[in-house]
Amino acid sequence: MKRNYILPVFLLFQIIFLRFLAYFPETVERFYSNGLYVYISHSSRTLLGIIPFSVGDSVYGITIVYCIYWFYKNRKLDWRRKFWSVISFLSVLYFLFHFLWAFNYYREPLFEKMNIQRDYSNEDLFDFTEKLIAKTNEIQFKITHDKNQKVVNSYSQDSIFSMTQNGYDHLAKHYPFFRYEIPSRKKSLFSLPLTYMGFGGYLNPFTNEAQVNYKLPMYSFPIVICHEMAHQIGYASESECNFIGFMACIKNDDLYFQYAAYTVALRYSLENVLMKDEKKFEALKSTIHPGIFENYKESELFWEQYDTIIDKGFHAFYDQFLKANQQKDGLESYSKFVDLLINYYKGKELR
Repeated sequence: MKRNYILPVFLLFQIIFLRFLAYFPETVERFYSNGLYVYISHSSRTLLGIIPFSVGDSVYGITIVYCIYWFYKNRKLDWRRKFWSVISFLSVLYFLFHFLWAFNYYREPLFEKMNIQRDYSNEDLFDFTEKLIAKTNEIQFKITHDKNQKVVNSYSQDSIFSMTQNGYDHLAKHYPFFRYEIPSRKKSLFSLPLTYMGFGGYLNPFTNEAQVNYKLPMYSFPIVICHEMAHQIGYASESECNFIGFMACIKNDDLYFQYAAYTVALRYSLENVLMKDEKKFEALKSTIHPGIFENYKESELFWEQYDTIIDKGFHAFYDQFLKANQQKDGLESYSKFVDLLINYYKGKELR
């Protein structure tokens, strides 16, 4: 076999191997997610967490510049050689992506790990949404003392980064597998591009840094960080990370963290109610404090400023990316965490 074909063949082998691996979630859970990955992630965060800026974003920037330079330098090279060089490069990236983090896509689902049912009735959804409304109204009024006033989070972003640990510490007392250690939470250097792409943050799978878009409205900032931290501890599913992020926020002693979680969960729950029963949606909507809607309006106005064809293109790409990585619902998987919440809180009080 020619040397130029070794890495491309390795890429094909990886793709086949992952199709096979999907049938063995317990094995991935035991040997990778709770084994090798723990050492990989702790090592990455120990080395890079103390660096105040995003190393991963810097590497991405350098890589992009180098790729442009490489294509320019080799513009006269035979197209077949360029093709196999690119495939070889992608093969290495694909391996590192999975070895350093993405094997977690194939781990045991959280609903099985926590013995949470998957099915629920419309009445279950309505009852849970009513609970959310009561709790969100309560927190909003505790903070503002005025049901018509939106919540303004005046903490610095660096303070919020530090405060996230409190919620995860409380959560780990109930569920040790959600323990978060060795922080590596950073503002993304690409926050403006992320905003145009329509994303609030992401986990860099190569450096295990939780990257957060620092341009986001502050009232929802805490839950975005907690979501990305859930990715850091080895959960790849977006719905599961929304669930874990929610739990970490409502377990936090700070009211602003609790408010961030409840408003996000309430928005998703209301969307589900609207799809099921429009009259019920209108009835529930009328019981929500106007100040909460002011915060929702704040988010809508923020994203409208950056609403272009760019974010639609990246969302379409990311939708397919998620579907290719064990998340058959694609972007809709973000809202599926409501399913986990409804069944988890059956017969339980929020927080």
